[in-house]
Amino acid sequence: MSTERRTPLDRKRVAETALNLLNELGLDGLTLRAIAKELDVKAPALYWHFKDKQALLDEMATEMYRRMVAGTALDPGDTWQERLLKSNRGLRAALLGYRDGAKVFSGSRFTSLVHAEAMEDNLRLFTAAGFTLSQSVRAASTTYLYTLGFVTEEQGMQPGVDVEERTRMMADFPLSAAAGKEVFQDYDRHFEEGLSLIITGIDNAAQGRGELRDQPPHTRG
Repeated sequence: MSTERRTPLDRKRVAETALNLLNELGLDGLTLRAIAKELDVKAPALYWHFKDKQALLDEMATEMYRRMVAGTALDPGDTWQERLLKSNRGLRAALLGYRDGAKVFSGSRFTSLVHAEAMEDNLRLFTAAGFTLSQSVRAASTTYLYTLGFVTEEQGMQPGVDVEERTRMMADFPLSAAAGKEVFQDYDRHFEEGLSLIITGIDNAAQGRGELRDQPPHTRG
């Protein structure tokens, strides 16, 4: 009879195992049964820690965020523009570190206050620059949603699109055909340009060259 003691099963160990399997199986293949097999336990044992798969995804997203912020110290000297660039670049890199990372993150709810310090610091940075709290939230959430959506599409298009074949198929639509090289190639440049457009728009609104509203505009009847 073996006397080897197993590492106790807890939420952190289950989430870490699931993240390791994610790169191998993808989100669709990541079942509680597969995770249990990797941990050498029966699947019902996982329900002591997570009521369902979404609860596990919440913990996985939390662990992903925890790892992301662990190596990213906040710089109190950042401008709000620099903070948006750094935080969204860091988010994209973190999501790309896992197969289907953006899908795991999307719609998940953190299981701890791991995000609270960075969120508070970001909002303080914006409000100190003259933004209202509502405007601060809108600026931060818009760039966040851009990054999350961008990476979701970026990962969803893997292993990639045959741009030349697409160009041939769309020969009757020359502008749309040529656009394929912009849409499906050089994601790094594409991401940076899109993020810059959003930050420039926020900056223009903050400087009075546009409108960053606290309330939605009235529509004419």
